[in-house]
Amino acid sequence: MAIQVKICGINSVESADAAVRAGADLAGLMFHPKSPRGLNMEQARSLSDRMKGRVRLVAVMVEPDDATIKSVIASARPDFIQLHGKESATRVSEIRSLSGLSVIKVLPVAEANDFSAASPYEPVADMLMFDAKAPANATREGGHGAAFDWALLKGRTFARPWLLAGGLNAENVARAIAISGAPGVDVSSGVETAPGQKSPDMIRAFIEGVRNANHASAQT
Repeated sequence: MAIQVKICGINSVESADAAVRAGADLAGLMFHPKSPRGLNMEQARSLSDRMKGRVRLVAVMVEPDDATIKSVIASARPDFIQLHGKESATRVSEIRSLSGLSVIKVLPVAEANDFSAASPYEPVADMLMFDAKAPANATREGGHGAAFDWALLKGRTFARPWLLAGGLNAENVARAIAISGAPGVDVSSGVETAPGQKSPDMIRAFIEGVRNANHASAQT
């Protein structure tokens, strides 16, 4: 099965077109005011209209209230909601029911014990994402370009599909997949020339790196 690729933090026509053209499976639209990739509702609607039906859209939020969720859905018309905060399993279930959409729950990882947090979310989320734990003084949960030890994932199985995130780029993604066994990967800062500035060339190179890793895996 092909490794899934998510390009997160799409915030321009150029990055939207690059992600679609290069064959991304998922494109993330960021709704976090502290993120350099954050969108307002008008921007989200325009980018969604451009990409809808060409790639699966993911609305990324942090501990959203019901009103925010409804507003984001109306503007972005996403296929998934990604929750990147400290949402409980109960709240994930509520959001899934409220939205009628599939939910990706992000879990921060720094050491092996952190994977125990996945268990309560497996019955209520449609997909999991394992991202490097943010620094203690960080003002946002992700997008820091940091990686955790990919070997911590080796041999682990989960009841839901999952994505690997944190510190990935075109140069290391094949190695990350080989070490972790990830069935999918997520990148944001790793395809940027500056915070929030996506590079079409870097997006293309990243996806090529994933596809090459997929081909190599199929040959072994």
